[in-house]
Amino acid sequence: MRKIILYIASSFNGYIAKPDGSVDWLERIPNPDDNDYGFNALKESIDTTIQGNKSYKQIINWGIEFPYKDTTNYVITHNKNLTNNNSVKFISENHIEFIRNLKLQNGKDIWLIGGGQVNTFLLHANLIDEIHQFIMPIVLNDGIRIFESLSDEKSFKIVSTETYLSGVIRVTYTL
Repeated sequence: MRKIILYIASSFNGYIAKPDGSVDWLERIPNPDDNDYGFNALKESIDTTIQGNKSYKQIINWGIEFPYKDTTNYVITHNKNLTNNNSVKFISENHIEFIRNLKLQNGKDIWLIGGGQVNTFLLHANLIDEIHQFIMPIVLNDGIRIFESLSDEKSFKIVSTETYLSGVIRVTYTL
């Protein structure tokens, strides 16, 4: 069975983006080693991405070519009026059933890009298998949390930690 991996950066206080969805604060984090933080290894291990519609809109508004052209990409949304394109397929119904079936298909693992709402949605459905959280040495005063509006507590098992010269800490969890 394929794994869903939430591979995500957050501020020290748990925000993944500013209130408007921007992640420009990540560019202020020094990276003296020019480290990719395992991103190339992640890309090699996946062939599919899942993201929320707000995250997708943020990415396409960066003014660059869609960065995940080499994978199959799904956008989880409630908007039934969106049309699939060459980059993504919009999933507007039966989200949980669709993702459960996706995990059963042959292929590499699945990268859960985010954001906070879809992360929470999949966490509640017990569909996230691993979390790779990169804790950045910055505190944001407001924003979008990794998980929003949790209705119950969840416990994780720590798999590993890694520190970088930049001050970034990678913590890997399983559920």
